[in-house]
Amino acid sequence: MKKLFILLFVCTITSCISLRKAPTNFNYRIEVAKKFKRQFPKELAYIFEDPKDANQFYKYIDSKFQLNDTDVGLNVPITIDNKVYFITYHEAEIPDKKLNLLGIAMDATLAANELDPVFDEGYVNRIGHWFLAITVYDENNNNCLKSKYPERKNVLDYLNLLQNEYLNSHSL
Repeated sequence: MKKLFILLFVCTITSCISLRKAPTNFNYRIEVAKKFKRQFPKELAYIFEDPKDANQFYKYIDSKFQLNDTDVGLNVPITIDNKVYFITYHEAEIPDKKLNLLGIAMDATLAANELDPVFDEGYVNRIGHWFLAITVYDENNNNCLKSKYPERKNVLDYLNLLQNEYLNSHSL
C-alpha cells in the first residue's frame, strides 16, 4: 500500500494537466472565424496556422501586392480570372496551457517549511500557436467563401496557392 501511494504521488506531482490545446494537424478550414477564435470577425473565413515569426504574413502581403505599408491586410485587391476581389486577414494566438503540478507541490512544501517559493506562481506553461483568418469579398460585398458563391472554387484555389507560397517563402 505504501509503494502504491508513493507511485501515485510521484505520478501526480511530475505530471502536467492540459488546460487548453490549440487545434493541430489541419491544412486549412473554412468556417465562421468567430467560432474558431472569439476575437476574429463573425464572417466565413479561410483559416490556417502560421508557423512563422510575428509580422511575416504582413511583410509577405505587403511585398506581394506592393502596398508600401498602406492598408496591408485590409481590403487588399486581388485579381482571379479577370475579376477583382478583396482580401482581409486577421491573426490571433491560441496558446496551449498546461498546469504544472510539480511546481505547486514544491512551492506548497517550501511554504509549509517557511521558505520562499521557487516557481513564484509560474504554475501554468504557455506555448503559443498563431492562426490567420482570411476573408474574401467581391465588388458587391458578397463573401466569396460561401458554399453557394459561383466562383468559390477559384477563390479557394487562389487561397491555397497563396498559403503554400507564403509557407514556402523565406522570411523577409
